[in-house]
Amino acid sequence: MEMHQLRYFAAVADEGTFTAAAARLHVSQSGISTQVAKLERELGQLLLDRAGRQVRLTPAGEAVLPLAKNALATLDAIQHTAAEFADAVRGRVRLGMITGCSIPPFLDAVADLGRSHPGIELSLHEGHSEDLQAQVLAGSLDLALIGYAGEVFPGLEATVAIDEPIAAVVPVGHALDRARLRLADLRGEKILCLSPGTGIRAAYRGSCRRLGLDPRVDIEASSPVALLRLAERGAGVAVLSSSSAAGDGLRAVPLVDAAIRARLGLVARRDQPSPAVRLLMARLREALRQG
Repeated sequence: MEMHQLRYFAAVADEGTFTAAAARLHVSQSGISTQVAKLERELGQLLLDRAGRQVRLTPAGEAVLPLAKNALATLDAIQHTAAEFADAVRGRVRLGMITGCSIPPFLDAVADLGRSHPGIELSLHEGHSEDLQAQVLAGSLDLALIGYAGEVFPGLEATVAIDEPIAAVVPVGHALDRARLRLADLRGEKILCLSPGTGIRAAYRGSCRRLGLDPRVDIEASSPVALLRLAERGAGVAVLSSSSAAGDGLRAVPLVDAAIRARLGLVARRDQPSPAVRLLMARLREALRQG
């Protein structure tokens, strides 16, 4: 049994056909078919049912697949660790991040990579989340930290770092400083929110529309900090994530009927061939999980 046989088997199981697996791995269809058949002979079990147009897992294949994926993940981890130890990872990584990003674990991981791997050339690009997703899909960015609501663009995979409801942020003692609010309670107030293309704005807009309300915004800004400072000064009610107001003399009041949650996550294309990109992605995912 060889590792490339497990990789071919896992790809066929994921893609559903030998043709799609061959295209994903950039090898010939006959090569994949031959190696998977060889693996089945060595195991003494059929792993794939080839009877229909779509390849299906046999009961033995269903049992073997998670073990094969664990083995492949372990191999990748060994290779990455060895490469890091030898300082062999080099290349260019183009990282996108939401405008005004100040998340300490994220910034720590970016800074640490520059110190530990001087052979990696890292460039940072700020922007709105929807623009960042489009750039990752187009290949002008390798990965990006974005805010979003619902699902990311097709073709991208996301590692969710924060998943929380939106809230109305008001100064302590404000007329809306209550235990809970509904979106309709914000009528008559000036609404402060992030710019279009951000996850918070999308969650606010989508939640209002589900209730038949107008997702009006009177003042918008690209930075949550700017909105918090405006809310402190009585400019209006800021619609932000529920954790935004900590330590600012403000209170984040839950909007209990806001059905769409705001998310923060790291997105990348499903196929990342560059070792430098894979290394940074692993570092950032770990940092965001711990943060």
